[in-house]
Amino acid sequence: MSSEDAATVESSAPAEERAALAAAAAVDIRNGFADYNDRFRAVTRRAKQRFEARDFISAQMDNVERMDLYDICVRATTSRLERLLRERVRERALWVDIRGSFAELIAPLLDQELNKTFYNTLTRRFFGTSGVDAQIEFVALDIEPTDRITHPVERHSYAVWGQLPRVCQRMLEDYSFDVAYAHQSLCALRIAETLAQRLEEWGGTDAANANPIRAIELLDTVFYRERRAYLVGRIFGAERIAPLVIALVNEDAGLRVDAVLTERAHVAQVFGYTRSYFQADLPTVGDAVVFLRTLLPFKPIDELYTALGRAKQGKTERYRHFFRHLAAHRDEQFVHADGERGMVMAVFTLPSYPLVFKLIRDKFAFPKESVRAEVMQKYTLVFRHDRCGRLVDAQEFHFLRFPRNQFAPALLDELLASCSETVKIDGDDLVVAHCYVERRVRPLNLYVREAEPDAGIRAVVDYGQAIRDLASSNIFPGDLLFKNFGVTGTGRAIFYDYDELCLVSECRFRELPEDDDRGESFYVGPFDVFPEQFPRFLGMDAAQRAALLEAHGDIFSVRWWRELQERLARGLVADLPPYPLQVRVGVESFSPNAGL
Repeated sequence: MSSEDAATVESSAPAEERAALAAAAAVDIRNGFADYNDRFRAVTRRAKQRFEARDFISAQMDNVERMDLYDICVRATTSRLERLLRERVRERALWVDIRGSFAELIAPLLDQELNKTFYNTLTRRFFGTSGVDAQIEFVALDIEPTDRITHPVERHSYAVWGQLPRVCQRMLEDYSFDVAYAHQSLCALRIAETLAQRLEEWGGTDAANANPIRAIELLDTVFYRERRAYLVGRIFGAERIAPLVIALVNEDAGLRVDAVLTERAHVAQVFGYTRSYFQADLPTVGDAVVFLRTLLPFKPIDELYTALGRAKQGKTERYRHFFRHLAAHRDEQFVHADGERGMVMAVFTLPSYPLVFKLIRDKFAFPKESVRAEVMQKYTLVFRHDRCGRLVDAQEFHFLRFPRNQFAPALLDELLASCSETVKIDGDDLVVAHCYVERRVRPLNLYVREAEPDAGIRAVVDYGQAIRDLASSNIFPGDLLFKNFGVTGTGRAIFYDYDELCLVSECRFRELPEDDDRGESFYVGPFDVFPEQFPRFLGMDAAQRAALLEAHGDIFSVRWWRELQERLARGLVADLPPYPLQVRVGVESFSPNAGL
């Protein structure tokens, strides 16, 4: 062998070694995600048993266990990679090769995007990436990854040429439970009657087939959450398509249909960002998301992934879509979010995009006594608790990089002054080390001033219902001022300011002392609450106050809260359906006390 040939062999050996190491690391990462996915699905499959046994406390524990799995599996994969790669674990050139090997490895998979997110999490842990690093990460800001998915999700299909009740009966029979229906044929009849009534305007084509429905499709997978199981699909007419969601409940007498949803607004509420995540054992996720987008075309794709429990993928999709939007709106500036300035959080938004970014301030103004760690614990509590349709889902982000010139000067000055522990300037960028991102809603205090009188009264009354719903799920907002609540696009009141949130069971509800009006002092503990004081500081006009007191006057009494604490101590959890009363079907027909 010549000296030139020997040199060639020596130079190629390190390259071959690096390629082999990269390939081994890629396999390890793929296996790490596969392990996570298997464990995620194993927990999810328990939902059917929990529903059948009406073991809703264990179901909530499953939700928390499933949330923790991602970080557990990321840590395990990180440890394996450290052992495999050793001193080269943070070698960028090696990770460029790992990225290429990993891309080839997952190319045949439908759920490539979930694998890529898992991979990105690992690189960010190793490199502490600020913003994104396109050389070693999967970015894809310029495409919609689900657009390439053409694989049809598994589903049941029903042609409707005969009697609709018989088709509905077959639909219910196709989903087996270890609990029998109390009246399955009656349930099927209720579904058929409801569909015929709701879709009457679709019309039939001839006398032989007066039914306006031509076909029904339902996903094979049953969706579970809290006390309900959902059959999710869509209805086809001659020229129209509508969503179809059938809600099932399990009661003493057995299973029954509780609601039939055919309007997008109602289905969107079930899949809303103020609800806990579904337990739905989907073999693959991307094709299910594509299907759900046909039902809810205006719902952001990130919220669909998140609703299915794929919170990390939801974050990836939210990041991808927002920064694609930001790049297309380079002349627009971030500004303070509407509403009163918070003592704990600095909040900003891009006016053309429905998100807010919330940063914890370095110091809190008096009388706030909490510290950063306590505020973060509140957000963790919300993340792991039943949000009952009244708490906004907040996603936690680290090291976001924004163009500095897209911040309004007043906002930039405030962030640098009051959030210096979190925000820094890096060249032409502003780097945010930690923030929470939420859907933007209109602050209730602004809404009631801007809305028509009737709409304002409805919002105030629903604010009272929001307090009830939160309390029934053992959540006390802490600060009940209107500025801490918002109104969604559908007019629903929700709570979004979590720094004083706590459990109802932790509170001490007290009567105001009789000598309070004389100005004499009395001791107030950190968990003492005086419900009688609530209405004094809400800033309502006379009509709003009267409507609130008429509908929800009891929530301003100590007795109501103490009785609620007793029910919570006995393990009695309120049932809060995620849909309005008008979509429920035939409840009285199934009541064991009907006619008494």
